[in-house]
Amino acid sequence: MLTTRKAPPDAPAGIDPHLRKLAIVVVLGVIMTVLDSTIVNVAVTALGQDFDTSLSTIQWVVTGYTLALSMAIPMTGWSVRRFGARTMWLVSLGLFIGGSLLCGLAWSVPSLIVFRILQGLGGGMLMPVGQTMLAKEAGPGRMGRVMSIVSVPAMLAPVLGPLLGGAIVDHLSWRWMFYVNIPLCAAALLAAVRTLPRDTERDPDARLDVTGILLLSPGLAALVYGLSEAGNGASLTGGRFLAGVAGGAALVVAFGVHALRKGDGALIELRHLRTRAFTTATGGFFLYSASVFGLMILIPLFARIVRGESALDSGWLLAPMGVGAMITMSVAGRLVDRFGGRWIAAAGVLLVLLGALVLTTLDPATGRAVIMGAMLVVGLGHGMIAPSLMAASYQGLPRQAVGAATTGANILIRVGSSFGTALMAVVLQIAIRDEIPGASGNLGEAAAQHTAQTPALLTSAFTETFWWTAAILLAALLPILAVPRKTQAAES
Repeated sequence: MLTTRKAPPDAPAGIDPHLRKLAIVVVLGVIMTVLDSTIVNVAVTALGQDFDTSLSTIQWVVTGYTLALSMAIPMTGWSVRRFGARTMWLVSLGLFIGGSLLCGLAWSVPSLIVFRILQGLGGGMLMPVGQTMLAKEAGPGRMGRVMSIVSVPAMLAPVLGPLLGGAIVDHLSWRWMFYVNIPLCAAALLAAVRTLPRDTERDPDARLDVTGILLLSPGLAALVYGLSEAGNGASLTGGRFLAGVAGGAALVVAFGVHALRKGDGALIELRHLRTRAFTTATGGFFLYSASVFGLMILIPLFARIVRGESALDSGWLLAPMGVGAMITMSVAGRLVDRFGGRWIAAAGVLLVLLGALVLTTLDPATGRAVIMGAMLVVGLGHGMIAPSLMAASYQGLPRQAVGAATTGANILIRVGSSFGTALMAVVLQIAIRDEIPGASGNLGEAAAQHTAQTPALLTSAFTETFWWTAAILLAALLPILAVPRKTQAAES
């Protein structure tokens, strides 16, 4: 593992050149893997036309990548202990680059789906491995600023992904959505080879918790799949949703029981994570992720269905969110290192809540400036929340628990975002059925009615759904306000 240069735990030391270089390497490696979670979404129709296949089949190009990401995350902690962070970083990045190249060369839908799964397996481990390296290198005194840096890809992906994907589909072949990964990731690979020190903290005798991996990875994939099916409009009483969510939840719960019984040596050593800081920070982040990802799904849908805007124009409505996040992110990181994350995160939630409340007042004639202004406010809050809660989740954890904390937090965020997307889709469908008599809840069918009242009725359904995002944000405040004040982190 990395040799660390510890900062004093009670004083926020500066970001030294070594840590800055490490952060740049991590951001370079992670940004395209996160972008690929959203960039392909706008090209689903083009892919279906090019391969002459159904939307339900081509949707697996998106779903396969998401499931592979979810299944890879639980492997992070053990693989870093066994092989070292540098080795796993290079292997994961190599898998992602190879998968991207193969996706661009795909000759059929099955080949594209298989190569997307390979791409997702590599991409799924990059974020948690990168966070683990940065958390161990930074020490508690610089955690806020380091987490603000590693948050950059996650903040930009929902904004840049649809824009970049739309531009490529409009002006280039869809294959360039994958080819564009190669030069940037190759630069990240070269920078990692030159910058990352040799692994010195690794345990060749670390055994893989086979029972744990057989429970958690399939369980997480099934849970995310069931939630994504609900987000795509599947019935809540349908077999795919019920089997995915019920089966996935049962496997995840079974893993939790197994991990607590096994203790040391479990795939994720949950006993180390039973601190107040970790449980409250990640619990708040779970609820916040559900709310904000639901919000980011609703805005483009509103623009396309109610206002009739193109995919690229609707994607631009999210751009101010990224701008706002970039404004507050670095400042929030410094404040977190000095004062702790609780009040910074709470203030961020209130800002996001303010933006969400503006969205509850929309009508069909609302100008783009109002929506973009609301998303700017959401972004200002988002830039305060993400680094605050990620830094707070490590508070008081021993050094050997950093890997488990990173893996556990990434799993909760992944499930939270899927849960929020599914919940908002279901709530919107119900609201449409309530507003438009005889409607099935399908957005396309409702918009196709072309009556004079349709835009107003659809807008009413959207504003009702925005109130749900506001309610989840208020719920997220409860665990965030319970995050303990900043204390000296325990180190071995």
